[in-house]
Amino acid sequence: MKITINNKRFYIIFFLCLALGFYFLMSTLIPELTQSRFDPIGRVAPFSFINQDGKIITEKEVEGKVFVTEFFFTTCESICPRMNKNMYAVYDKFKTEKDFIILSHTCDPETDSVSVLKKYADSLGVSSEKWIFLTGRKDSLYNMARKSYKIDDPNSNVKNSEDDFLHSQFFALVDKKGRVVKIYDGIKKSEVEEMMQKIKELLK
Repeated sequence: MKITINNKRFYIIFFLCLALGFYFLMSTLIPELTQSRFDPIGRVAPFSFINQDGKIITEKEVEGKVFVTEFFFTTCESICPRMNKNMYAVYDKFKTEKDFIILSHTCDPETDSVSVLKKYADSLGVSSEKWIFLTGRKDSLYNMARKSYKIDDPNSNVKNSEDDFLHSQFFALVDKKGRVVKIYDGIKKSEVEEMMQKIKELLK
């Protein structure tokens, strides 16, 4: 049987399509096969903080959800307003997604009480179910930032906690398994847009 050039092209295209179809089928049935085998940047550790409604929020709140987290303080006049302007765009885009939330931790729990965070959240007009503002013990908040979310150097802790202060412009994106997928610059619109594309992927 003589194989023509056209036949060869057909078989090449056929087997290429077959291989691609098999790959996508396997990636759907067994997604771990196509995921990165590198360790995640960080993992969500157990935590217990208080939200703007005075409710205790723990790691159970984020189980099975994609979420973005940040650390800011309400009296910040430099990077925080720009960060939360960009974070609002994220909130607005995904506020109807049942498996997505935002966690915003205060860096200044002495100032940012429950009532202060409530007033701040209300000024943004956001849902406390979708955008959660958290306060708590300073050392616990900072440990989450540095050891779980990796948005600040874990070695930044100082001996006197009163002198310690965290001021980071970074957002951490966490997947449904509690793994920190990537860190994004919260004041750069291009990176926030890139993060939103990644959120779409993680929600699928």
